[in-house]
Amino acid sequence: MNLNQGSFIANIVQILERRIVLAEVSWNNGTIASIIELSDEDPSRPYLLPGFIDAHVHIESSMLTPAEFARIACRHGTVATVSDPHEIANVLGLEGIRFMCDSAALTPMPILFGAPSCVPATPFETSGARLDSVQLAWLLENRQAGYLSEVMNYPGVLHDDPEIAAKLALAKRFGYPIDGHAPGLSGEDVKRYAAAGISTDHECSTLDEAREKLAAGMHILIREGSAARNFEALHPLIGEAPERVMLCSDDKHPDDLVAGHINVLVARAIAHGHSVFDALRCACWNPVDHYDLPVGRLRVGERMDAVLVENLTDFSVLVTWIAGQKVAEHCKSLLVHHETKPVNRFAAVPIDTSDLKVPASGEQIRVIKAFDGELFTQALLRTPKIEHDKIVPDIECDRLMLTVVNRYEVARPALAFIEGFGLQRGALASSVAHDSHNIIAVGADTDAICRAVNAVIAAQGGIAVADREHVELLPLPIAGLMSDADGDSVAARYAELEASAKRLGSPLRAPFMTLSFMALLVIPELKLSDRGLFDGRTFSFTPLTVTP
Repeated sequence: MNLNQGSFIANIVQILERRIVLAEVSWNNGTIASIIELSDEDPSRPYLLPGFIDAHVHIESSMLTPAEFARIACRHGTVATVSDPHEIANVLGLEGIRFMCDSAALTPMPILFGAPSCVPATPFETSGARLDSVQLAWLLENRQAGYLSEVMNYPGVLHDDPEIAAKLALAKRFGYPIDGHAPGLSGEDVKRYAAAGISTDHECSTLDEAREKLAAGMHILIREGSAARNFEALHPLIGEAPERVMLCSDDKHPDDLVAGHINVLVARAIAHGHSVFDALRCACWNPVDHYDLPVGRLRVGERMDAVLVENLTDFSVLVTWIAGQKVAEHCKSLLVHHETKPVNRFAAVPIDTSDLKVPASGEQIRVIKAFDGELFTQALLRTPKIEHDKIVPDIECDRLMLTVVNRYEVARPALAFIEGFGLQRGALASSVAHDSHNIIAVGADTDAICRAVNAVIAAQGGIAVADREHVELLPLPIAGLMSDADGDSVAARYAELEASAKRLGSPLRAPFMTLSFMALLVIPELKLSDRGLFDGRTFSFTPLTVTP
């Protein structure tokens, strides 16, 4: 039996024509052969749509391999993704990107990988690899990548950094899109950034910022992930500029992916009163155009990449087809789980409490303030709690210790203090720490921090929750970022650890995701790298203590 042929009668949503008709769609060898209109829309029948596309996602953040990500995402009607592999590239370089490509080849879902433009993201942290323009040229020439992924070093763009300029020139030479990453950029700087050929931005958090970038000629990707959630602020753009808006998750943890994907955002757009045609244009159509994806859009002669939904309100997915193959039905994936041989780089050694002592000096300390659902932080000045001439966590003030431990070479941990995590006891640790993925931990006491960090080190990667003498762990043997297990079990285990974190007192919706971004130096105001406290406003290190 040919798994890539068939026919189906349903209400067909024709996005650009802004029509819905009852029709019979037939396909052969994965390509649509005919669409025969039968009558006007019949609300008693289900609706056939072009498949959903995540226009910007770091698959590694799902803690699943690309093949396993596809196995879970297709349940929700996702038929393709645009994926930046810079997480694993920061750990393993080209070897990591090859791993992602090999895994993606095991699934029928098209996964367009980008050539990471910022590995490492900054020179102010230790990463496991460095990708220069010569290596990116190899990726682009050999079609291992189909676009230049997010250019986070916007100061380098604005100041004509030679290496950044060479990477931009490469993408232009091959005719590939260039993705942006410019949180808060405005005025003439936005115009210069866009004029450099950078065509998208997924970092907007306000309508004014997004509209200014649209005016500069950029496309806006509305992001709704596990930590950064900008849909509520930006959804008016779906009606204002549907031809230049796309939807993305950016970073989505496994429990959230199991619950839903781009289909959820489309349903929310409809609930906000947006036209179904505008919402679907953003979710299904624009990414194909912008990134030249090999994905069909329910037209004769194109691939049969489609999703059948029960209605146009909640977009509950009944069936997903990719290249004419039924890959999911009634929330069950029909794709198989593939065994994976891990790749990794891990040289950290266990720490002890003596590594976490902060001598008391100065009258105040700089403190990071974290916010639920935001990548931005605030830089605060606080009077520290001091015991035995050492600065210690202050639970009553929600001022916890934050540490980043170099995983690529033996070095002393970098130390800081942070508010917003709310832990009353215990500690959290993770080898997922954007973008260099050293080990990051937050805790109410140094004993718990050591136990959590050392559990991650012993596993050569993972996330951990430590409470008194007990430590819970989700191992991440693939680059310290991904599991080799199936998506449902990873999601279940991750949910258990997140629940444990909340039992320790954290009020954050996604405490591990938020923790992972406390080392992301390119997002202001204050972050911590393995080399010290970093001010994202001045792009420089800053001391922990403040002296008169």
